[in-house]
Amino acid sequence: MDKQVSDLAAAVAGIESGSVVMIGGFGGAGAPIELIHALIDRFHATGAPVDLTVVNNNAGNGHVGLAALIEAGMVKKLICSFPRSADPVVFTTKYLAGEIELELVPQGTLAERIRAGGAGIPAFYTPTSFGTDLAAGKPTAEFEGRAYVQERWLRADYALIKAEVADVQGNLTYRATSRNFGPIMCTAARVAIVQARAVVPAGQIDPEAVVTPGIFVQRVVQVANPAQEEDLNRANAAYPLEA
Repeated sequence: MDKQVSDLAAAVAGIESGSVVMIGGFGGAGAPIELIHALIDRFHATGAPVDLTVVNNNAGNGHVGLAALIEAGMVKKLICSFPRSADPVVFTTKYLAGEIELELVPQGTLAERIRAGGAGIPAFYTPTSFGTDLAAGKPTAEFEGRAYVQERWLRADYALIKAEVADVQGNLTYRATSRNFGPIMCTAARVAIVQARAVVPAGQIDPEAVVTPGIFVQRVVQVANPAQEEDLNRANAAYPLEA
């Protein structure tokens, strides 16, 4: 099945208001800047989607990528592990104004909740956060003399992911640390939307090199020269970018 779509607009088409959207990336590493900006373009053109719940490692930096998505007023709630990143001015301003909700999750727990969502495991136990405010109201249990907190899976309607190479069937490879949350987010989302630097015919990726099998990917779009969040921020860019 050929999963390649014609352009970025087609890739993000159909994302509804109120959706849960996972966005790959660890800071700028693996952040799908072009897909995020295409979603903002759709909002400016149509007024939708809004009231999104976004799952990401952090809260965005500067005024591009995830930060621009938040600044546009499209995000109702953010689930992340690290809201205080290099330049989180947009999120911080909206959070202090009561305009966005935050669910803070320890980083390892965040990764495991996503992985559990992809594996069909609705809950698991971890010692992380026991006895802290993050565990308030959650079930606890003792195993072999140690206290654990029950955490629930995370699943999404959509995932926006950046890959290095994809084939037309959706098999993916990643570049170094940009891999981070991408593989598990693809498994945990109903629709995984992937931008890749190169899209090749089926069979051109060595099967032994495939990280994310195509069964977990629904849409692929080529972005041959993807932007890097840190480069945009060093240039004091803001989205929509000036011509």
